[in-house]
Amino acid sequence: MCEIAECRVPSEAKLEPRLITPDDVATSLRGGSNASRQIVDIIRPDFPADKLVVIEVYTPGGNWSSYPPHKHDVHNPPTEVDLDEIYYYRMEHPKEGFALQRLYSADKSRDFTVRTQDGDVVLVHSGFHPVVAGPGYNLYYLNFLAGTSRSLSVTEDPNHVWIKSTWKETDPRLPLIR
Repeated sequence: MCEIAECRVPSEAKLEPRLITPDDVATSLRGGSNASRQIVDIIRPDFPADKLVVIEVYTPGGNWSSYPPHKHDVHNPPTEVDLDEIYYYRMEHPKEGFALQRLYSADKSRDFTVRTQDGDVVLVHSGFHPVVAGPGYNLYYLNFLAGTSRSLSVTEDPNHVWIKSTWKETDPRLPLIR
């Protein structure tokens, strides 16, 4: 079985197509404690592309991801760049699995939570957007990001940055894939 996800971004750049193989991607672990996750950078900012950045994220059940909450909706390089982001969700247990994604603005004029299931897509145009995997349900999501710059400069929610000082170790369940 094969699954293909496609994302297109308008571009005037004249670049040659390029095959990306598993040897071309970079894998890392981010966060700590129950905010640990595995990152696979597929199309990184240093890749010869015009606008697109592509990342896979594997989050163990019960863990937070995109945490501390961050945003990238203001073009103020190098501090932050404006990027729209698509989350394409897949669950280890498709029928029962779920994740919650909170979407909120700094002033809380917009603040709601989306319950996501296997195959759901969420577009993040602005604001902070952390995710938590349902306990017992390992989570995968594919991120497509595009904007005026291919930097991954973000602003973290200052109300939650302190949590990083409590992280002692990475979740021992990681990596979820090798």
